[in-house]
Amino acid sequence: MQSLGVSAAAASVAANAEATAKSGRAGGSDGDAPSVMGPNPIDLTLTVNGVKHAMKVEPCTTLLEALRLHAGLTGTKEICDRGSCGGCSVLIDGVLAVSCLMLAIDCAGASITTVEGLAKADGTLHPLQEAFIRHDALQCGYCTPGFLVAGAWLMASTPKPTLPQIQQAMAGNICRCGTYTNIFNAVLEATGQRPLIDGTIA
Repeated sequence: MQSLGVSAAAASVAANAEATAKSGRAGGSDGDAPSVMGPNPIDLTLTVNGVKHAMKVEPCTTLLEALRLHAGLTGTKEICDRGSCGGCSVLIDGVLAVSCLMLAIDCAGASITTVEGLAKADGTLHPLQEAFIRHDALQCGYCTPGFLVAGAWLMASTPKPTLPQIQQAMAGNICRCGTYTNIFNAVLEATGQRPLIDGTIA
C-alpha cells in the first residue's frame, strides 16, 4: 500500500481533473450553459446510475453533497471530506474519482455511477459485491462502498489484475478496520483468480 494523506489527495485531484476533462466540462461550462453560475441556488440535473435527478443546489455544492442530500443516494460515504480516504468514490464517465472534491455543477451532462448502480436492475449483485460477502471483506462497512467502486473500476479496465495492481488501485482507499487481505481476496476471486494465503497468492 502506498502512503496515504497528501499523496492520495493529490492522486484524487488528478483523477477528478481527468474525469472533468474527459467529459468536456473543463472551465465549469456545459454546452450552452453560462460559464458563471450563482451566487444564488441553481437548477441542476445529474444523471446517476442511468436516472436523471433534478435538484436546486448552491454553486459550491459538492457532488458528494448532491448525491447524499439531494438525490437520496447515501451509499457514497462522507468520511474525511478532503479526498484522502476514498469513501466517497464514484465513477464519472467511467473514470474513478472522489466526489467530495468535485463540484456538482461540473458533473452536469456526465454519467455518474455510485455503489447503488453496481448491481443489475433486477437486483443481481455485481460479482465483486458477491465476493465481498463470501470473503467477509468488511467489518464496520463504512469504507466498503468506496472499495467496491474502486474494485469495479479496476475490473472493468483490467480483467485479470495482479496483486500489485489491486493494491495500487485500492491505494486511495482506507479501511480503518484493516480488512485489506479479505478485500484483495474478494477482487482476486471476482476476477477468477486464486486467493491469498499468508500474504501470497495460493
